Amino acid sequence: MSDTAGSSAQRTTGDIGSRDAVRRRALVVLSLGQVLGGIGFGSTISLGAVITERLTGDDALAGLPTAAVTLGAAVLAVPLASFASRSGRRPALTLGMLLALVGVVLVVFGTATGSFPVLLVAFALIGAGQAANLQSRFAATDLATDRTRGRDLSIVVWATTIGAVLGPNLVGIGEDVGAAVGMPPLTGPYLFTAVAQLLAIALYLIALRPDPLLLARASNADGTQPSAPHQAREDRPGAARYAVVAIAGSHGVMVSVMAMTPLHLVHHGAELSVVGLTISLHIAGMYALSPVFGVIADRLGRLPTILLGQVLLAVSLVVGAFGADSAVTVTVALVLLGLGWSAATVAGSALLTEASSPERRTARQGRSDAIMNVVGAAGAAAAGGVLGLIGYAGLSVCALGVVAVVAILGALAVRSARSADRAADTVGA
Repeated sequence: MSDTAGSSAQRTTGDIGSRDAVRRRALVVLSLGQVLGGIGFGSTISLGAVITERLTGDDALAGLPTAAVTLGAAVLAVPLASFASRSGRRPALTLGMLLALVGVVLVVFGTATGSFPVLLVAFALIGAGQAANLQSRFAATDLATDRTRGRDLSIVVWATTIGAVLGPNLVGIGEDVGAAVGMPPLTGPYLFTAVAQLLAIALYLIALRPDPLLLARASNADGTQPSAPHQAREDRPGAARYAVVAIAGSHGVMVSVMAMTPLHLVHHGAELSVVGLTISLHIAGMYALSPVFGVIADRLGRLPTILLGQVLLAVSLVVGAFGADSAVTVTVALVLLGLGWSAATVAGSALLTEASSPERRTARQGRSDAIMNVVGAAGAAAAGGVLGLIGYAGLSVCALGVVAVVAILGALAVRSARSADRAADTVGA
């Protein structure tokens, strides 16, 4: 080997090692950002429906705050993804958190003035933070190889557990702090949300350097990207479309049922502390076992793991329907609901990334987040009316229809994939 070739090989090895160090550091930063973002998400979901019901006196409107959050996330998902594509993950994530901070301030203002329209705008802006949190899971794959992609994605998803479980359980303390400083009822916990958003903004601005997406592109351009024999180079639009359907359908089911659970529990005499505990356990189900589902998806395949998620969602809805009058049973159902969402989202996100060629990947990720949030917003908006008409059990039964559609399409996709594998084996023989 010539000196020039040896120097080139040494430089490439060094570049790969440096890239891997940046990948690990980015995972730490993204995970910490998810912890901070999760605090705001948990408090928002816990109190939005209750604030609206007390402000308007209409149960049918109680799902609109969650709908506004998910709709705001949907509207902003594609612009944030486009901004990331142009400028990198760091400015996009920072912008999302900044908009969410403005939303938190407006929640307090809208509640204090009794303005429901201001309240809806506020929750829509908070959706920008949710869009940034969702984008973080894809940011974790920017520098990943096939060997680390599923694990990296699931680690960042898992990190949300800490903040999301902590957030709802700060409701009681937040109420006391808010009352002490003269804030409107039910808005005290948003003090913690505002602090968390400020810390997340500072974290991304200062620590997410170098930018993982920009570094990945630079590595691809100069040929220093590690070998990834299974990384998507040819597009698989059919698999990508099903991944979007599975993610969106599972998210819609989860959001619609979760959005109405606090109000349902309050109507059955539950204290706010009980509501906070129920939602925190639900969100723990959403995130705590995501690494487990990541491993399952790596070993059993993306499609079987998505179908496992649909089974968990179906069991959750049946339990919730038959045990709607029991706070304990509803809590069990909400935990299962979170687990089903986790399995489908982790496996679906991995399938979407792997089924998309590099030049289409970022755009598809943004569109997928937009679609899942539109579906979630529609589900949350409709859930209030369904709850008023046929109750919590009826809402659970309606959600089962969506699960059935995703499961049937998934079973067909598995059959198609197996037929393609058999055909490939026949040709190879």
